Amino acid sequence: MIENIIFDFGDVFINLDKQATAREMQVFGFKNLTPDLETLFIAYEKGLITTEDFLDKTNQLFPKASRLDLIHAWNSIILDFPEKRLKFIEKLADEKEYRLFLLSNTNELHIKFVQERMGEERYKRFKNCFEKFYLSHQINLRKPEAAIFEYVLNSNNLNAEKTFFIDDSKVHTSAAAELGITCWNLKVGEEDILDLNTKILKC
Repeated sequence: MIENIIFDFGDVFINLDKQATAREMQVFGFKNLTPDLETLFIAYEKGLITTEDFLDKTNQLFPKASRLDLIHAWNSIILDFPEKRLKFIEKLADEKEYRLFLLSNTNELHIKFVQERMGEERYKRFKNCFEKFYLSHQINLRKPEAAIFEYVLNSNNLNAEKTFFIDDSKVHTSAAAELGITCWNLKVGEEDILDLNTKILKC
């Protein structure tokens, strides 16, 4: 029986355009994701480098882009947060049937932009729905590392077999499943978090 639910954030609650940053950066010479860029992005997402360092290092790779250009391109991935999803998670929290947790791979620039787009009041409403709100750059761990799932389970005394995890990334849900967590790999555009109750009933 499911007692705990761990939610991803991007493309589960807030809509994303995952190709937007690459499109925006093409004018500054971006062609594809190199190993150096990937290492840089992961380090920033894990909070291992500061935003200033991240922007400095990115600017060295793309000298034609100003800091404002870089920030705009980086944040262009983030779209809207439908009110129906916010009301859904608020209702679920009010029912107190499950312990609710958020676990997101994100970084300082993105979460600040999310707060600006949502507005302080809506963001607070969302965050208050969860017992714990885990952001990768704050805990220095990142999905799909097994350590991040173990951290959430152990820190909150959660039984993996009684825990349900939702993420739009198959790599992430596969990693969680290896620890005994029941998973829903949400297919963006075909499914919605509003279908959660149906998915849990099938467990």
